[in-house]
Amino acid sequence: MQLHDLKPPKGSRHKTQRIGRGTGSGRGKTSGRGQKGQNARSEGFRLGFEGGQMPYAQRIPKLPGFKNPFKKVYAVVNVSKLRRFEEGSRVDAEALVEAGLARAGLDIKVLGTGDLKSKLTVEAHAFSSSARAAIEARGGSVKVLGEPRKIGARRLAAKTGKGLKVGEQAPAPAEEKPARAEKGQPKASAPRGEVGEQSAPGGDAQETRTEEA
Repeated sequence: MQLHDLKPPKGSRHKTQRIGRGTGSGRGKTSGRGQKGQNARSEGFRLGFEGGQMPYAQRIPKLPGFKNPFKKVYAVVNVSKLRRFEEGSRVDAEALVEAGLARAGLDIKVLGTGDLKSKLTVEAHAFSSSARAAIEARGGSVKVLGEPRKIGARRLAAKTGKGLKVGEQAPAPAEEKPARAEKGQPKASAPRGEVGEQSAPGGDAQETRTEEA
């Protein structure tokens, strides 16, 4: 056995069909497209064309809104499902998966639907306010698993002051401008008898005339 003796299995490879190479090739002249018609033209028809009727992509209803790519999917467990655990036991993610209340690999969120009659220490990735209140009302405690939620740069800037760096103080607020007088109200003028710093044009000449007189 040598390299030139190696051959692919029979029927595994097929030679590509050459069209438009003369009538003797069997695929000449119309090249298998037939005579005339839309499918014989070079453009053919676009993807999704249904012969003129309303295409499927246009006739199905569209819902408003969008799909959030950052949506967090939880395995939901209600407080009423925690009754099966004994008094004072520790309920963590592994215990919930073993009990069939949650699916492995998903973060768990405890909701407050139902009643709880036993004292439990519950560990999950998220708790609703009603679930936390129901567990703590029976003397139990809750523990949030996982890393704390990270605050983005925009939210951090909004809380600490826009554009401020660590250790930098916020600038002093600008002085408020006096309110403008509304239409129809007289403008505030200086009291009588007070003279401004600038004199009216021609004032010096008037003073000299009075002295000469």
